[in-house]
Amino acid sequence: MSLFKKTSGTAPEHSAHGLFYKVLIVDDEPDVHTMTKIVMRGFKLDNFQLRFLSAFNYQDALTLLRQNSDIALVLLDVVMEEDDTGLKIAHAIRQELNNSFVRIILRTGQPGQAPEEEVIVNYDINGYREKTQLNRKTMFSMTYSALRSYRDIMRVEEARQQSERNRRGIEKVLRATTSLFEPRSMKQFASGLLAQMSSLLNLSEDSLLFQTDNRPLTRSDPSHMKVLAATGKFELLTETEILQQLSDEALALLNRANGERHSLYANHQYVGYFHNKNSDTSLFYVSNYHNPDSAIDNTLLEIFSNNVNIAFDNLLLEREIVNTQLELISTLGNVVEQRSEDTGNHVERVSQLAKLLAQKSGLAEEECDLVYMAAPLHDVGKVAIPDSILNKPGKLTPEEWRVMQTHAELGEAILNKSERPIFKAAAIIAGQHHERYDGEGYPRHLQGEEIHLYGRIVALADVVDALLHKRCYKEAWPLEQVLDYIQQQRGGHFDPKLVDILMQHQQQLLELTHINAPSPSPLSISRAITEVP
Repeated sequence: MSLFKKTSGTAPEHSAHGLFYKVLIVDDEPDVHTMTKIVMRGFKLDNFQLRFLSAFNYQDALTLLRQNSDIALVLLDVVMEEDDTGLKIAHAIRQELNNSFVRIILRTGQPGQAPEEEVIVNYDINGYREKTQLNRKTMFSMTYSALRSYRDIMRVEEARQQSERNRRGIEKVLRATTSLFEPRSMKQFASGLLAQMSSLLNLSEDSLLFQTDNRPLTRSDPSHMKVLAATGKFELLTETEILQQLSDEALALLNRANGERHSLYANHQYVGYFHNKNSDTSLFYVSNYHNPDSAIDNTLLEIFSNNVNIAFDNLLLEREIVNTQLELISTLGNVVEQRSEDTGNHVERVSQLAKLLAQKSGLAEEECDLVYMAAPLHDVGKVAIPDSILNKPGKLTPEEWRVMQTHAELGEAILNKSERPIFKAAAIIAGQHHERYDGEGYPRHLQGEEIHLYGRIVALADVVDALLHKRCYKEAWPLEQVLDYIQQQRGGHFDPKLVDILMQHQQQLLELTHINAPSPSPLSISRAITEVP
C-alpha cells in the first residue's frame, strides 16, 4: 500500500548537515522509510533540518531509542511483526524508557486493528493518522506541529534544569558559609559559586579556578597549581589528574595567559587572568565558551574570579588568626605538660586520640576539629597544683589527692571566661574529663550521658595515653594490659560505646600513641588505676 496519495517526484535521500532534529521512522515496509524521507526533503524548523533514523521492528526501535535519548519525533506504524507492535513500542517509550519528551505519531494502514478513539484514550501519543490520509501537505503540517511541541517542551525542560543547577550552586554556597575557615569548605564554597556563574552565563559545566605562580604548567609537576574551585569533569580530580585531563591546546592557552598576564579567548576556550595581593596568580578556565564578545558576561566572569580571590585572601587572614589561636592553646597546654617531668607530648597524643574517637562516634567534622583543638587544655588547671604534688613519685596522701582533684574545676573556671567556641569546648573538657560513667568520678559525680560527650571522649583518651606511657609514679603499660583494663572499665569508668570504638581501631591507636612499653610492676599498677591524673 502506498503511503501517500501524491508525491512531488523523486529525490535523493536527505543527508542533514549542521543542526537537526532526529526523527525515528518505525515501519516494517522499506518503501515507507524511503518515501517519508523524499517527501520531507527540505523541511526546516528554526533552521533545524531533519535527520532520519530507521527501525523495522520492536527490538530495533527500542535499541535506537535507548541509544538516542534526543530523538524528537517517532513516526510509528501499528501493525508490524504483531498486530499491536506499534502500541507496545509507544507504551515502552513512556513507561520503560521513561521518555515523556519525544513526540509520537501513529501511522496505520489498518485502522481497524487500532481504533483511533481507543488508542488516543489508552496510549500517551501525540497524533493518529491513517496512511491513506497522508500527503506532503498533511505530513508537513503534522511534523511542524509535533516538532514545535517538542521544541517548546525542551525549552521548558532546559529552564528547569538551569533552575536546578542554580539551586544546587546556591545550596553549596549556603552549606559552605558555616565554616569558611576550613580549606575544604572554601573549595566547596568556590565550587558552588563557579557552578552558579556557569549556569547564569550558560557556560560549560567543565570549569576550573586555580592559583599558580609564574612558572609554566606542566603535566609532570602539579606543584604549581592549587585548585580553588572546579565543576563538571574536574570537580573530583586532584591537581595531577586535572593536568592530565586538560588538552594540549588548553594547557598552552593557560600558560600563554599566565605569561602575557591578561585574559585570553581562543577556540571556544576562555582563560581569565587575575593577580591577587598575596602575589599569586589566579587562572579561570572555561571550556565551550561561546560569548567572547559579550561585555556583560566577560565583566561578570572577571568580577566573580576577583571576588573569589578576595574571599580566598580573607580566608588566609582568618586561618592566620585561627592558627595563632591554636598555637596559643598548644603553648599553654605544653606549659602545663612541662611542669610534669615525664608526660612529653601527652597533650598532642590525647588530642589525636580524642579526634579519632570523635570521628568514629559520628560527630560532624567541625565538632571533631573542635575536640582536637580544645583537648590540649584538659589539664590547664594543673598550673595551680604545687610541683611537690604534681611530680610526687610516690602515692599521694588523702589531702594531696584532694588538692590534685581541684585542677578540674580550676581549669573549667579559667576557660569559661571566654566566649570563643574553642574555649567553651575546652572548659567542658577540663571540668568533666575526670568524671566516670558510673558516677564515681569528680568533681561533680556526673553519671552516664550527664557527662558531655566531649568529656567522655577525652576521659578515655587521657587515661589510655597515661597508662601507655611512663610517669613519675609508674612505668608504661603494654598495650594488651591497657586494653584489658579499659574493657574491665566498660560502663564503669568509661562510656561503653567509646570503649567499643577504641577496640575496633587498635591499629590506629598504636599509630597515634607510638607504643613501646615494658610490663608494669604491681605498685605502678596500683597507683595508675586509682590516681591517673
